[in-house]
Amino acid sequence: MPTVQPREALQKLTGLQWLICIVASMGFAFDSYELLMLPLIIGPALGELLGAAPGTPIYGQWAGLLFWIPAIAGGIFGLLGGYLTDRLGRRRVLVWSILLYGFSAFAAGFAPTIGWLLFLRCCTFVGVCVEFVAAVAWLSELFPDPKRREAVVGYTQAFSSLGGLMVTGAYAIAVTYADRLPEIGGGHEAWRYTLISGVIPAIPLMIIRPFLPESPAWQEKKRAGTLKRPSLGVLFQPQFFRTTIVTTVMMACVFGAAFGAIQQVPRMVPGLAELRGLPRPAQQQIVSLVQSFQEIGGLVGRFLLAYLAIRIVSRRRLVRTFQVPGLILLPLVFAFAGTSSLELLKWGIFLVGLLTIAQMSFWGNYLPRVYPTHLRGTGESFAANVGGRMIGTSAAYVTTQLVASMPGATPAAQLAYASALVGTTVYLVGFAASFWLPEPKQEALPD
Repeated sequence: MPTVQPREALQKLTGLQWLICIVASMGFAFDSYELLMLPLIIGPALGELLGAAPGTPIYGQWAGLLFWIPAIAGGIFGLLGGYLTDRLGRRRVLVWSILLYGFSAFAAGFAPTIGWLLFLRCCTFVGVCVEFVAAVAWLSELFPDPKRREAVVGYTQAFSSLGGLMVTGAYAIAVTYADRLPEIGGGHEAWRYTLISGVIPAIPLMIIRPFLPESPAWQEKKRAGTLKRPSLGVLFQPQFFRTTIVTTVMMACVFGAAFGAIQQVPRMVPGLAELRGLPRPAQQQIVSLVQSFQEIGGLVGRFLLAYLAIRIVSRRRLVRTFQVPGLILLPLVFAFAGTSSLELLKWGIFLVGLLTIAQMSFWGNYLPRVYPTHLRGTGESFAANVGGRMIGTSAAYVTTQLVASMPGATPAAQLAYASALVGTTVYLVGFAASFWLPEPKQEALPD
């Protein structure tokens, strides 16, 4: 059976369709923008709010909580958001989710205590978790042509990695110019200004919201009274059981690699021998540089996934294109480069970011094809939020708890070895689960 689809010409996008793609791209970009703030700001934030230094028990405890608890909140309420996406409509839930994460991120910049920071990060995570599900269902149903749908969903998701570059740049600017910005809480801490910048997507959205259409597929069924009521229980009936379990496990694994390994890199960089003795601002600028390599890798990976998604027929083969080399590279990058060389770490994390983040885009293309209209948001939400957000992100907590048991002369080296162990484990589980991944029965979306 051929594995490459012939390429056919499609009509150009209309002005409204471009607006839809821009809104979706902005939403995906700031999803990552909001989430990827934490690895950059967590050290300075814990230093200011708790007076905790890296390597201390209280630092490790709160670092794990700040990575994990918001993800749990996002998973629980994100699951509810998926249900509401099927009940209330894709556009409505999409808009409110972006407003939630934008304004909660803004408020987090003024957090007076670690408890308030944790609560507001939970709100931000909830908005992000809901936005992904609503946006993927909305886009998939607005572009019914299979090739156009695969391209639009794939390429708009690629802007998620642009969001990572944006937040890296925003943090670098905040670090450089913090002293010139208005005082917050008696100081000029760069982490606060970085959080405040998360309000940006909410501002244009309030202006263009009236011009955004609802999903025709969902709206027609709603008006005709034929839209079935979504149900979590249906996901575990025979026709969906295997899909639900396998997609949940595989999404947990890719998020586990991202949170349990990749997002730990900013805390490893200052511990490299080349950086010891440098002043803190200089160290943080290099942290931003390394983070930018990872984000550029993720951006390239998402575009590569979008390109291959309309050319490789088999979904199993598509995801393994990224899983197999990632399984080889991740342990080498973290266990070797992450403990010995800044230059090797930069290029290694570029490749690991490419291979891992591309798999996140894979699910945005895959999930709409395996659930019908009335269950699309709910099904996507279960895999993304229970699997990815609730289970997968707990890998960050596991990594932080393993640090003390790892070999290594410094806390940063111990963190690198813990990340290598966790990342490699979840990659192995995800690859094994891919052998049971159901292939979609048709190119068109199920009705």
